[in-house]
Formats: sequence, C-alpha cells, structure tokens
Amino acid sequence: MRRWLGIVGLALGAAVAAAGCEGDSAEREKKIHDEAAKAAAEAKPKLEEASRAVKAAVDGAKEGWEKSGKQALDLNSASEDDLTGLPGIGKHEAKRIIAGRPYKDKHDLVSKRILSAATYERLKDEVAVK
Repeated sequence: MRRWLGIVGLALGAAVAAAGCEGDSAEREKKIHDEAAKAAAEAKPKLEEASRAVKAAVDGAKEGWEKSGKQALDLNSASEDDLTGLPGIGKHEAKRIIAGRPYKDKHDLVSKRILSAATYERLKDEVAVK
C-alpha cells in the first residue's frame, strides 16, 4: 500500500512540476488539478485492492491469535481455579457453576440463573459442555 501512495505522490509531484513550467497561473492550476485528479483516479482501484488484502490479513491473524492454544473450558469438569480464570468469574461464581452441574448446554448458565446474561456474553466463547 505504501508503494501505491508513493506512486500517487510522485504523480502529483510531476503534475506540479510540469505545471510550474507554464506561464499562465490559472492554466497552471487547472493542469495541476487535472493531473492530480487523473493520478488519484488511476491509483484508487489499486489502493482499494491493497486495503482489502491488508484487512483480510489482519482478520486472519486475529482469528489465528484468538484460536491458538485456547481450548474451551468444560463447564462440567473444570476446577474452581480454572473457572476463576474466566472473565467476570470470581470464587463465588465458580462455586455456583460447580453447584449447578451437570450442564447440557453452555447457555444453561443463564437459563439456570447461575450467571447474568452480560457475564455469560463475556465468557461464552471460552466455555463448552462436553
């Protein structure tokens, strides 16, 4: 993407330099305007393509980072210490989770009124029922 920005900059610089050699100020400004518009129009599709490629790479890296090394914690077998490592879960909540076993589905945490919906939303991707 930097390469394309550099190309646009060079094109704009060339337009300004070329226009600077002409005599009439209004004519020079028009030529600068036209050259800049042309350079931007030519660069836009390439910049958009590069932007999409960068976004795809970032999304892929984020997904890989989030999935790497993380296994969902089984609500039916996790220890109190394991459960307190979850976002929003203290010793009290961990004891309630253990006391509410067994679970058929991880959403049972909300339906059995073990956790609030807000707390469940924070940890739902980190837990499972096996």
